[in-house]
Amino acid sequence: MRALSKIQDRIKRKGLRNTLSSAWRHYVFYHWELVWMERDLETPVPPHRLKPYARLRLENITVNNVKAFTRHFGDRVETMRELAAEGYTGLMFVDDEGDTVAFIWGSARNYHDRHYYGCWFPVGPGEFFEFGGELIRKYWGSELSVDLQVALWKAMAAQGCTKVVDVCEQHNIPALKLHLRMGYQEQGRIMNVYCLFGRWKFFRESRYSESRLETLRKPASESATATAS
Repeated sequence: MRALSKIQDRIKRKGLRNTLSSAWRHYVFYHWELVWMERDLETPVPPHRLKPYARLRLENITVNNVKAFTRHFGDRVETMRELAAEGYTGLMFVDDEGDTVAFIWGSARNYHDRHYYGCWFPVGPGEFFEFGGELIRKYWGSELSVDLQVALWKAMAAQGCTKVVDVCEQHNIPALKLHLRMGYQEQGRIMNVYCLFGRWKFFRESRYSESRLETLRKPASESATATAS
């Protein structure tokens, strides 16, 4: 009865169509399209109009300080510990209470994402793969989204990297817009992730020629106005 009540409540909130669609993706089949993007580490970030934020402390993520994730990212503590132990480069911004409010990771070698997508992401010479970037809601739309990435770029440049590559889900419009705002370019390839019955995953790479993201770019007149402001 409790399960039926939850289903009825979800239908009231999300609607029958959205509820059935979500159930299909969770229990039967889903297909993610991950758009590959890249940028060099020297070109300055384009002008933006993001809001400022209060002072935070930048720290390297280590196996000894992952408890800082407990308050806002409690379900990620052990994942953060594993990534740090495996030698990936992780950075986090910490507030005055010692709690992590934003974090990001970089890998200068081929990365196996066993925690989420389940596939391998190859990394070429001079590149690093950026992954796992996240901010708590309080800082959405703030300059922290820029500073977080730039801090990682500097850390990876110090390790000899000259280019950042990463993937972004095709349906995640806010994330795609953030990438464009940061000066990323499409590579023209897609990592396709398929999942059957919530258990079996399959992967394949496909390519495309025309831009998939052009419609997300701001009109030139609007960009000029933002730059002049």
